[in-house]
Amino acid sequence: MKIMLIQGPNLNFTGIREKGIYGTKSYDDICRELKEYAFLKGVELECFQSNCEGEIIDCIQKCYLEKYNGIIINPGAYTHYSYAIHDAIASVNIPTIEVHLSNIHKREEFRSKSVTAPACKGQVCGFGEYGYKMALKYFLEADHE
Repeated sequence: MKIMLIQGPNLNFTGIREKGIYGTKSYDDICRELKEYAFLKGVELECFQSNCEGEIIDCIQKCYLEKYNGIIINPGAYTHYSYAIHDAIASVNIPTIEVHLSNIHKREEFRSKSVTAPACKGQVCGFGEYGYKMALKYFLEADHE
């Protein structure tokens, strides 16, 4: 099984920026730990991060071309306004789980609306880095038929 973890703008600064909201663990540590967990479960996990909307769309399309089984995506701020990322997710027909480190529904009003989530299988938010593991567990344990 091949899963792609896509993280959007500023998530490379996880562990540096607003630690009370996004946690203290670095982006690299989160990716390393999740890759180790995936490896133990027999899953090939690739991590990708970009601050550029077009590069995120290119990565989603790469998942289709390279036959990934699933996508875990944290679109960052693009969550709230990127219809282009929504359309890319919808176009590839790959099960996608949207993850947010913070509970976007308890934050500023503009953050509570996700335009990308309707293209996804589901959304996990508010559990910090553990949300990525929860999404990965979906691919490991849920019936995908």
